[in-house]
Amino acid sequence: MKFSDIPGQEQVKAKLKALADTSKIPHALLLEGPGGVGKYALARAFAQYIHCKNHIDGDSCGVCSSCVRHQALTDIDTHFVFPVIKREKDTKAPISDDFRDEWNEYLRDRLTMDFDEWTKSLGKVNGQPITYVTESEALLHKLSYASRNGGYKIVVWWLPEKMKIEAANKLLKMIEEPFDDTLFILTSDNPENIIPTIYSRLQRISVPALPDNVVSERLQAYGIDPKDAAIIARNSRGNLTAAINALDSLNDEKEYLDYFIRLMRLAYQRKVAELREWANDLASWGREKEVKFYDYTLRLIRENFILNFNLPQLNFLNSAEFDFSRNFARFINERNVEKLIDTFENAKTDIIGNGNGKIVNLDVAIRVILLLKK
Repeated sequence: MKFSDIPGQEQVKAKLKALADTSKIPHALLLEGPGGVGKYALARAFAQYIHCKNHIDGDSCGVCSSCVRHQALTDIDTHFVFPVIKREKDTKAPISDDFRDEWNEYLRDRLTMDFDEWTKSLGKVNGQPITYVTESEALLHKLSYASRNGGYKIVVWWLPEKMKIEAANKLLKMIEEPFDDTLFILTSDNPENIIPTIYSRLQRISVPALPDNVVSERLQAYGIDPKDAAIIARNSRGNLTAAINALDSLNDEKEYLDYFIRLMRLAYQRKVAELREWANDLASWGREKEVKFYDYTLRLIRENFILNFNLPQLNFLNSAEFDFSRNFARFINERNVEKLIDTFENAKTDIIGNGNGKIVNLDVAIRVILLLKK
């Protein structure tokens, strides 16, 4: 991973390169900030930059033996620590090395990290991945050996806030009494959950949310229309992971929009028989998808209400949504917006509470008939 592979974060990159170039690298560094902004990619790029034998244009060369090993995730002096799960076959608490194949596959071509995605990649699990005390014990053993390639031994640690207290206590000793040739690079989404005694001993660099234009440009690289990319970027609030995940939901949102349009048009025309069919069709989706639909309708009601104020900087409609809403928005006004929101909120609550989808959805349709006339 080279710094140039990572979108944005130019100030953070400059700080990291300056630390390496001036030989002022702290023995324990924490990159902290919101999720989806590239902290882990920066940590990997920093480790590669430290080990690179031939910097070019302020970055790793990408072609020396060290860079090749880093890019293949096989550098013997770089140790990866990340939360793992205990499987039925495990007779003792596992360590990161037990999951290196899964980890390498997860990291393939990845710029931002997602704890939920990592958990899902491990298959059906009970509980969430954590870092056990065995991790610290194994790490202490590995770091006691001399560097194989000369230079620093580097530990790249993802989510230290997921450590068990016993693991944290052993890590604290390694940070307080570090080996001379060892560096810890930690990345955290929730630094407030790191054990205070460890947190206070880390040199910290804040990694901010990504600017909308950086996220938008990245989305356009996936072939997304520039206008839609800009909307998704604004909605993601600087979180590239959230923006990329939004791409996966585009097909679902198109279907949600179709059902929203169908509901509003049939309700305006007071076609109760067709609305009953609409309610049944929606119920056939299943509970989880119905809930997501009602979340979507709540967003569209809000967006249509705001659209009436002619303040485009406050609107987050994609092109298909806008094509419908520019003519529909006038039907969402101060007389009915709160009651429409209550209607969809209550429907969502009822569906979550195992309410009968057909009945709940038809009740929504009838209420929308009455509210659209206000």
